Order: sequence, then C-alpha cells, then structure tokens
Amino acid sequence: MRKLLGLVALFVIASPARADQSLSVVYPPADHQTTAKQIFFIGTAPPTGEVLLNGKSIERSRSGHFAPSLPLNLGDNLFTLRYQDQQVQIKVKRLLTAPVPVGLGFAKDSLTPSGDIAKLPGELICFGALAKLPEGFAPPNAKVSVALANQIIPLLPQSEVQLPANYAALTGQNQPSQSVAGQYQGCATISGAPAALGQPEFQLTVNGKTTTQMGSGKISVLSPANLEVAEVIADSGVARTGPSTDYSRLTPLPKGTRATVTGREGEWLRLDYGGWINRKETRILPGAVPPRSLIRSIRARQVPGATEVTFPLQVPVPVTVQQGNRTFTLTLYNTTAQTDVIRLDNDPVISRLDWQQLAPGQVQYTFNLKSQQQWGYQLKYDGTSLILTLRHPPGTSKVSRIREPIIDARLLYGDNLITGEIVPSSDVTGLQARNATLPLTGIKILLDPGHGGAELGSRGPTGYPEKDINLVISKLVQEQLIARGATVYMTRDDDRDVSLPERVAMIDKLEPAIALSLHYNALPDDGDAVNTKGLAAFWYHPQAHNLAIFLHNYLVTKLRRPDYGVYWNNLALTRPATAPSVLLELGFMINPTEFEWIVNSQEQKKLASAIAQGITQWFAITRFNSKSVGD
Repeated sequence: MRKLLGLVALFVIASPARADQSLSVVYPPADHQTTAKQIFFIGTAPPTGEVLLNGKSIERSRSGHFAPSLPLNLGDNLFTLRYQDQQVQIKVKRLLTAPVPVGLGFAKDSLTPSGDIAKLPGELICFGALAKLPEGFAPPNAKVSVALANQIIPLLPQSEVQLPANYAALTGQNQPSQSVAGQYQGCATISGAPAALGQPEFQLTVNGKTTTQMGSGKISVLSPANLEVAEVIADSGVARTGPSTDYSRLTPLPKGTRATVTGREGEWLRLDYGGWINRKETRILPGAVPPRSLIRSIRARQVPGATEVTFPLQVPVPVTVQQGNRTFTLTLYNTTAQTDVIRLDNDPVISRLDWQQLAPGQVQYTFNLKSQQQWGYQLKYDGTSLILTLRHPPGTSKVSRIREPIIDARLLYGDNLITGEIVPSSDVTGLQARNATLPLTGIKILLDPGHGGAELGSRGPTGYPEKDINLVISKLVQEQLIARGATVYMTRDDDRDVSLPERVAMIDKLEPAIALSLHYNALPDDGDAVNTKGLAAFWYHPQAHNLAIFLHNYLVTKLRRPDYGVYWNNLALTRPATAPSVLLELGFMINPTEFEWIVNSQEQKKLASAIAQGITQWFAITRFNSKSVGD
C-alpha cells in the first residue's frame, strides 16, 4: 500500500525495537510542509524519565516510543522536543489547501480548463477561477468573465463543496467541506462550425479596476465527420472515468483495442464508449473509419487449468467486465450481435452463457457460474478475436474432484502451529514425501513482501523500516505454507528494489491460486497515530473479496488484534485480475504500542502461523462449497 509517511532519523538507531540511549525523532522531518490541520511526532527515547513536547510531558509506550499529535496554525509552527539534556527542534509549515493570488488577480494555477481541450459541437465547456483582492478574496459583487472567440461567458460566485482525498476514508475524516471564498464558475455551449477557438481570456473587475489573464490551454470544436481513431498500444491500456489519474479506473483495454476519439483534454483522449485513456498508451490510425463490428458464433474450449472463450470480431472493440456473485459479465461496445450459435460443452466453471443486445452497439454476454468463488481471468486480442480465459479452481481441472471436508490444520500438525513453531525448510521435502495429503498440495501461492531496496515504506518510532519487517514475516509465512504442501513464490527474497509493474508481471506470469502482498501501515499527517492500530485487508476484484474478508476476520479473531477494517481499494497489488489478489496491512508501524508487538519475534511467529492457517482454512472451505460438474 502506498505510504503517506516519510521519515528522517535524527539520531543513530541501535536495534529494530529500541533506539540508543538518546532522543530520536523520525517524523516529521525538519522544515516539513503540509496542508493538514495537525501533525504527529514519531520517535523514541529511553523509557525512564519524561519527554517534553513544547514543555508538556507526552505519553509513551513501555519501551519509550511516542506518537502525539498537535494542531497546526497556518504558516510556520515551531516544535521543541526535550529529553533530559537533549533537544530536537522541528519546524512545520501549514499551507493553504488552495493557492492564493497576490494583489488583484487570479490565484496561480486556478484557471480551468488548465490545458488544451477539444469537444464535439453542442457540448458544454466549463470555466473556473479563484479571484482575490489585495485585502482578501473577491467579494460576491465582483465581475468575472471569460472571452472566447466571439462569446463572453459570465462566471458566477460559487460555494462549491470540496471533497476530501480518497485516503481520508482511512482516517475516518472523509466529510465534504465548503470551498474557500472567491470561487467563480460558468459554462457555455459552443455553437457553430468546428474550429480552433484559441485561448480563453479571463477578466476580473472590482470597484472599477480590471485585470485580465489568458488561460493556459487552447479550446477547439471537433468535426463529427472527421474524428480520429485511436488504437491501444499498451499491453493493458488504463481506461478511466475522466481525464486524469484522479479519476477511477475502468476495465483495462487489451492491446489492439480501437475506438473513435470524441474528445481531448490535455494528455487524455475520450473514447466513444465513454472511457478516457492517456494518449501515450495509444496511436492514431490515419484514415481509419469509426470501428464497428458484428459478432456471430462463439466457442468455448478447455485448456490446461482454464476455459478459453473466443469471440470472433471484425475489429478489436472496447470491453468492460463486471463480476457478480455467480456471474461474469462481458460487455462489447460498438458491436451488433448476429449470434445464433454458441458452443459451450459441460464445463468445470460455466453452467450457461446468455447474451443480450442492451442498446445499439452494445452487446452483453453473461456467464452463469457453478461456484461463487472465481479464480481469475485474462482478456486479450488475437488478431481481431477477443480471447477470454476463465481460470479453473487450483490443483484440479474438474471442480468435482476437490470436494472435501473442512480441515483444521491442527489435526495435521498439532498445537505447534498455534504456538508459532515452524517446520524447518530442510524437513519440508521429507514431510511432503511422508504425507501426500498435505492440505495445500498442488496449490501455488505468491507472496509479495512490500517495498524493498531504496523504497523503505513506513517506519517505526526507532526508524526501523517497513521493508525489513515485510520480508521477515513473508519468509516465516513462506515456510509455514510450504510445510502445508503449497508451492510458494516470492516477489523478492532479499532487500532489493522490485517495481510495482514487475510484481504485477510476476502474478500474471505465474498464475498462482492466490496472491498476497504483506505490508505494515502508516497514516497521513492528519491521522491519529496514538489511537489507530489494527489489521486491515484490501481487495479490488470481486474474486478477491471473500479471501480478504476471511483472512482479515481470521487474523483479528485468532490473534485478538484490533480491527482496522476491510477496504475496496485501487492498489497496484490488488488490481491483478489473473488471480484473487489481496493486500494485508498487518499493523501500524507508527503506533508506539503496536510497534512493540510488530517487532516481537515470538509474536511474528504466531502471526505467520495464523496467516498460513487462515489460508489453509479458506481453501478447505472454498473447495467444500464449490459445486461439482454435475450440479
């Protein structure tokens, strides 16, 4: 998970759990800047004696760690931490959330649109600005307008509601708020022939004084008869609901997908089916006509470990996927059905395939599934044919072969798993040879120790980096899973840089039964580091939801740990569709008392054992609930 905590250690650190006999502050760094209304201080000192923050004693853990939060005033805030004869001073500057102009004019970077845009005739084009006088924000009677081509567009004062950042859901502070004064907005429909309209000119008039400023982007109106066609050149084109990375992701577009460009905004293209894509992931096809396709026969066949469904098309069209409880729905755009024949033999995962023409140019295919649990899918174009691959349950090509009772790992290994004892790696081969009925035999599992190399992740009060504990826990879990018969792959087994795309590529290449990314947590500046702790699970595709819920509940109950929650979250290591992929946050590095639990070697063994037990139980329950081929 992306960490929002950057750390700077001010004193030498002696061990993961405890610093040298000195005061140490690892966050915030000196001269830190933030828009948050408060800031926490993460650090440690010897447990005896007091640590004073601006002259007041602060609460600490038994080992001497601390994480108090203090409010911030706008501008510079100076904080002094003192332990005996040692002192650390830190300056934190709180910035305004919105830029403020100097004198009469518009705030820097507040004019919108901020880049070149192109739209179809008759579409709305909206403008916005933050206006200010030398003594404060512009009053409601100020006149703000935009001149574009031969039109004057008035902008009116607005009390626009400001939405918090997405990460605010992690701190429980995700309530909307009113915007600052001085916001002006207005929209207009640009009529007339397609043309380049040039740059908009913004004008502000107050008390007889006028100032103007040119917008940073050019505006043009497209010709519906001469729209460009874009082809996706990335292996998996990132489609979004709007023209920036702030907007939500849609189903990735397979390489080769073609669509008409119906709008532009900066670096982003709006495609005819509604999604936006960065132009760097596409190429424009000169002279191409708007892509349209018919679809007729459809064929499904079984390949090793999966069912492969082929949709023959005349041109690669945009697609979206929606996974339901027992359904997998594929929608093809710019497509008209002439489907009369579908070949679908008795299949391990599909019970029936239905289709309907939802609207002109939009065909929907719904796979009714035999089991609630889905095991991953892949989409690609082979020429102009769309290939959908639905994975079978792991370790078998027939669902009927994996019916078995729920297995408690203690029945096989005894209470040594409860206490956290691990079967040594050297004994694994012999153990597997002696017992061919190990519960995870034939199951491939990928473990991802988060961060590594130069990417430290979050840090504890002593400066101990998250990347190190992630690797420690992952290796312990690996040994526990191997002892249960699983084949375990690691994205890294030492302290090295592994990029997010490389980790995702490993999942797609290895096609494990499940993929788990193991992390420890932190908070943004306005979080409460002292009172926030616990385990959390993150998922993205519905096929991973049951695994996320089960493991989270199992660990919280088994270990009697605080519950931080289960989240749907758009993270790089939850996005792979090839396998159920879950990211676990196993505790808060920045919480003084939870950090002591995190670095306790005996508790680490218990945690690793519980993770492996939870995985074993989940597979047993999932197999038991899977429907047989004949059902």
